[in-house]
Amino acid sequence: MLMHREHGLLLVVDIQEKLAPAILHADTVVANAAKLIQAAKQLSVPILASEQYPKGLGPTVMPLRELLPAEALIEKTYFSCLSEPGFGDRLVKQARAQIIVCGMETHVCVLQTVLGLKAAGYAPMVVADATSSRSIQSYVRGIARMRDAGITVVTTEMVLFEWIGRAATPEFKALLPLIK
Repeated sequence: MLMHREHGLLLVVDIQEKLAPAILHADTVVANAAKLIQAAKQLSVPILASEQYPKGLGPTVMPLRELLPAEALIEKTYFSCLSEPGFGDRLVKQARAQIIVCGMETHVCVLQTVLGLKAAGYAPMVVADATSSRSIQSYVRGIARMRDAGITVVTTEMVLFEWIGRAATPEFKALLPLIK
């Protein structure tokens, strides 16, 4: 299934200040999440972002916090975003079926959120190069489990190119710096 910006929503899961230093390749995750956020904003794709217990794990990392619309942030204590009261209502209001998910940690909050989205009838897609965990084993097993559950695994560039759809457009030219 192709990703279409008209049907998509970007969900950024728990990329937070006190968690990021322990995450493998956190710089890559943050950089790719930033590209996804910038593209979503440019292409009018709605964005939601969760923060797992921010009192303990801190807020979303600054490079992303600056990019995110203030209304996008949702505090949570459940590992799955869908289990958090109010989150499902916010998702329903967006009326988007394809949920593009990036974040931390692949095998916990990202996994449980994606499985919950699928069970709720959405078409979640996890961005493999914009997610990570504290260990490679947890990351690999998290991605494998999602794939085994029928979740589509994509990359940042797949999202960008599919949302753009074609070259020689103003959107393509505007987003070209994110691809180079």
